Amino acid sequence: MPDPILDMPDGLDRLRAVMARLRDPDRGCPWDLEQTFATIAPYTIEEAYEVADAIDRDAMDDLKAELGDLLFQSVYHAQMAAEAGQFTLDDVIATVTDKMIKRHPHVFGDESREKTARQQIRDWEATKAKERGAGGVLDGVAKGLPALMRAEKLQKRAARVGFDWPDAAQVLEKVVEEARELAEARDAGETDRIAEELGDLLFATVNLARHLGVDAEDALRRANAKFVRRFAHVEAALNGRGRTPQDSDLTEMDGLWNEAKRLEWRG
Repeated sequence: MPDPILDMPDGLDRLRAVMARLRDPDRGCPWDLEQTFATIAPYTIEEAYEVADAIDRDAMDDLKAELGDLLFQSVYHAQMAAEAGQFTLDDVIATVTDKMIKRHPHVFGDESREKTARQQIRDWEATKAKERGAGGVLDGVAKGLPALMRAEKLQKRAARVGFDWPDAAQVLEKVVEEARELAEARDAGETDRIAEELGDLLFATVNLARHLGVDAEDALRRANAKFVRRFAHVEAALNGRGRTPQDSDLTEMDGLWNEAKRLEWRG
């Protein structure tokens, strides 16, 4: 007899049925039955990054697929929560719907829509702070965020209560200071201090990006892409000479790297 799920119309109900079947103790998938919130969490993070990658590449077909994968992660977590008697997918949907209505009184309430985007962001943050209650300023900044992103969020939270450098010039001075302290730790050969000072330098650099109005995560992502692009030029040029990077040396590869830079500037 054909499985009734195969004949269900496309939509959220069919996806929920698929998820429930995967976790069915008698008919489900052994791998899915072994999973927990903790083991699935890395896949959830990975899918979010793949969504961002598809957007960055302007690949709409890929984005459609990746959004589906990310949606499936929400359904997966909700299914496990329902099995444990914690909450259901309907509860998840109701919670986020109510939250969006509450945080947009200028759309669903009586507040005026005559605000700038900056004012709306301030109102949004004020509402979130009220929802957090009497906790500390930095409470609620997820520890599982990528370190670069978490650094920026921590700094923004502190800045809201006045704990911030007044301008980018002073932050740049702090970056230079941290670089100097890292050099001192390196010269002293103090391994633990080197790691600490490097962390301070990275944190200060994120702060500088924030003051300059640059998204640090995006800036580093662009730098990664640039490195990949230029190194690909190095490899291609060496291949044209019948060699690989392993057969080359730093002087030759650095020359080809600079060639790649010049070509980009001309282009």
